[in-house]
Parts: sequence; structure tokens; C-alpha cells
Amino acid sequence: MPAVKQTAKVATTVSLMAMVALTPGAAYAGGRGDDGNVGQTKQHGNSDGQGTLSATAGAVVFDLSKNGSGGSAGPVTSTTTWTPPACYYAPKYTPDQLKKYLEPIWGAESTGYQWDAEQRAKYVDGHPYKDFNKAKAGKGYWWDSYVTEGREGDPGALDCDKPYFWVDTNDDPPADIPEAITPERLAQLAYAEIRVPSTKVELAPAGTTKVNLPTWAWLDTAKFKPVSVTASVPLLGIEATTTAEPVSLKIEPGTDDAVTYPASGVCEFDSGHIGEAYAKGKSDETPPCGVEYLRSSGDGSYKLRATITWKIHWTGTGVTEARDLPEGTFGATQDVVVQEIQSVNR
Repeated sequence: MPAVKQTAKVATTVSLMAMVALTPGAAYAGGRGDDGNVGQTKQHGNSDGQGTLSATAGAVVFDLSKNGSGGSAGPVTSTTTWTPPACYYAPKYTPDQLKKYLEPIWGAESTGYQWDAEQRAKYVDGHPYKDFNKAKAGKGYWWDSYVTEGREGDPGALDCDKPYFWVDTNDDPPADIPEAITPERLAQLAYAEIRVPSTKVELAPAGTTKVNLPTWAWLDTAKFKPVSVTASVPLLGIEATTTAEPVSLKIEPGTDDAVTYPASGVCEFDSGHIGEAYAKGKSDETPPCGVEYLRSSGDGSYKLRATITWKIHWTGTGVTEARDLPEGTFGATQDVVVQEIQSVNR
């Protein structure tokens, strides 16, 4: 079943977005038998909520108003083997909606008589649900799987293969379904939406330096502030905010013929600053953050790589004390030309 995308100005309240997510006649992506499309709503813009809403019918709403922005911003990569969820379960259908979705499939008999009969027994004949749970209409929802945007081809997207299940309003989802949406799961989904600034560092000398000359490196710290994404399921009244804060810069010179300052190549953030801008009169000082090349780059350049490590944590519904998620990194390379120091013999 294809996803239906809509574009509208964000002038709606969160409760209205919840109504859109489960309005009869809307398309619900990621369900049994379809192509595993995403089911998420992303709200971009400033903290006043103004912006553009690009929506695919679904349950999770992302507020990106405090996220990193700009063409150079990018996603963080976990420093561990952990990755954000490729799928999850959340409310998708009312009893009538599930009936309208499933009965045409059964009527076409494309899934085979035996499978159709088993499904009717389960959802219609009372084993364990009767008539799509219509007796509980308005008192809960059928939950189904969603695939996280951009992870459609990920093997992890196949982990959410359980059949539709019913959850009463205000009840927790079954404990034996770890992929079911919770504040923690929302925080993990928000992790994937975090965007942080480019890591191009300021250098002195800039662009071209000399052999055996300490090159100072620092960041424009005005760009490196904490960023956050809030993910919520308005229908359930739950949310989580995932925040990333810069903690260190790692410099890799792009050649073994170089030394870094400090020797580890890792410059820590200190009181909102990383490194120190070069100023006249400091040429004889050792930079607190920088690099010294020991060999010329010849006719080319070295690819200096700068990588920021971000500490990531979350809070959410029922969780007021921040809980950690794996740290993330984002890096970029820049060209550095290194020349021999020219001397004149007299």
C-alpha cells in the first residue's frame, strides 16, 4: 500500500497532527503486505513552530526546530556497534480501518485460502479477537510496524514481523515486543534525526603552512552548540528529547609525517571553546590544539580530517533525569598545503 505524502504549512497543534495520523481514509505505511514505507511526520522550523510540514501518514512526530541546519550539517555516527532502530510498532488502525484494509486482501484470495481462513479466525471469529475488536472502538488501537525513514533496505527493518496486535488506551504495549514505541524508543529514533555542523577547522597559517611550523587549529564555537530533536506520539501522549553536545575534536593530519597538539590529536571542549585562535605574538608558543607537518606535501596537499565527538543523552515522558545514548561522531576533511621553508644563503 503506497504512502501518501502531504505538504502543508505548520499552523496546527500537536493534537491535530495526531488526528491526521489516524483519520479514516488516510494511507498507513509499513503494514503487513505492503512495501514497508515509512510512517513519520517531521516538523521543521524555528522554536515558534513555523515552517514546512512534510508528512507521511504515521504515528511519530519529529520536532526539528532545535536541530542543526544548513547544507553542511550531517548525521552523527554511533561510536559503538549500536544503531538507531530500523523499525518500530505504534498505533495505526481503528477497528473499522483494519477491517477496510484486510477484507479486500482476503476477498482477492491472493494470499491463499488457508492463510485467509487463519486471519479471519484470529481477527473476526474471536480467536482471540472478534469482529476486529469493534466492541472496543474508541478505547484503543490496532498497532502495526513502521519502517524508519531511510532504513527500508536495512535487514533490521525485518525485525518487526509480528502480526497486528491490540492495545487499550492508557495501557503499555506488550512487554515481549521490545520494538513497541516507548519514550526510550522515541529517543532512539530521534538520535537518527540529529544533525550537527560541519567540522571544518580554522587554521593559522590558513590553507598553506610550512614544514616544522606549528599550525594552530580551532573551531568557530558559535556554531558548536547543543542540538536536539524531540520525537512524540501525540495519540499516546508520550515524547522524548534527544540532545547532542560537542565534547572533543580529533585531528588526523592525513600523513604519518606530522605531530599533533596535544599528542593524542584530541582537543577537548573547554568552557564552550575548543582550541585557541592564533594571534600576533604567539608564533613561538605551542598551540593548545594543532598540527605540525614534518614533510612537504609536494605538488599536492594533505587531507586533514577533523572529527567532533558528541555526547548524546535523552529525557522524556516519565524520565526527567538524562539517560545516555552512545556517543556520536561527525567529521570532514580539508586540504592543507605544506611547503618547505625557503632560505637564502649569503
